Amino acid sequence: MRFPLADWIDRHAECRYQLATSGMRGVVRPAVPTARQLREATEEELRRRLARELDVGAERVFLAPGATEANAWATFYALLRAHGRVPRCRVRYPEYPPLYEGPRAAGFRLVAPGPDRVDLAVVSQPRNPEGDLWDRDRLAEFAERSLATIVDETFRQFSRAPSTLRWEIPGQWATGSFTKVYGGDDLRVGFVVPPASEVDGFARFHGLFADEMPRASVAGALATLDARAAILRRVRELVGRNQALWRRATPGGPPLAGPVAFDVSVGPDGDRFARRCLRHSVLVCPGSYFGDRAGVRVCLTRPSFPRDLRRYLEVRGSAA
Repeated sequence: MRFPLADWIDRHAECRYQLATSGMRGVVRPAVPTARQLREATEEELRRRLARELDVGAERVFLAPGATEANAWATFYALLRAHGRVPRCRVRYPEYPPLYEGPRAAGFRLVAPGPDRVDLAVVSQPRNPEGDLWDRDRLAEFAERSLATIVDETFRQFSRAPSTLRWEIPGQWATGSFTKVYGGDDLRVGFVVPPASEVDGFARFHGLFADEMPRASVAGALATLDARAAILRRVRELVGRNQALWRRATPGGPPLAGPVAFDVSVGPDGDRFARRCLRHSVLVCPGSYFGDRAGVRVCLTRPSFPRDLRRYLEVRGSAA
């Protein structure tokens, strides 16, 4: 068993109309490294390549098996920095479940956005499941009076937006992985970027809990970056088409920068609607997995999206 959202998707993989998968696995294929790349690949080179893309110093980039691990390490590091009381973590629902369930499991008390001081704030950018991308003012307001803010940028490269690290928000961490836009689930490569002031401290922490990355994973990630332009062009064309179809079908929502949307028009019980969809072989993700039962997450990543969307809208219309 993994976390409940993944289990929900896997248990209903036989559904004909698939609107639950947020990554490009099966649509794009990560590049296969050559024998020479396998011999010569180094973590240092991968860190340098990622640092250039993120516009930070390479010393700030730490590798991880994925964004889940990167977020967990940043969370526990923030826990060590808590000030001798029950630590608090700010979260705005709906949100990607490991981002807030991880801090809860670590001992943080989850609190809603507000003016009070907190030890940690967590947010995905673009938002998962809402698909929108915050501007600097909104992110800075969310991060204000937080000792640390983890921004999961796993969906960012579906858009053309640069990393939020460029805004230099105090206490900000950024995480990401190759699993979504690159379809690199099998690579098992992610990264975490701490604030410049925490690099030395986090380097010691990272050394305790992280082993060397497998050479095959490093070489595969570097080969994927070599093919980055072609992969992103294909992905953005496909997802952009699907975003446009979704906007026409469901006007009035936030501008979409990510490969997902959160449909609150099915409320007030999105979980009940998700089960109704199953009876019609349509797979979407119940909002309760994201902390907000009022909607469902719809993913915009499949080439079959136009057909799947038509069926989804038929089910939604009959429910209304």
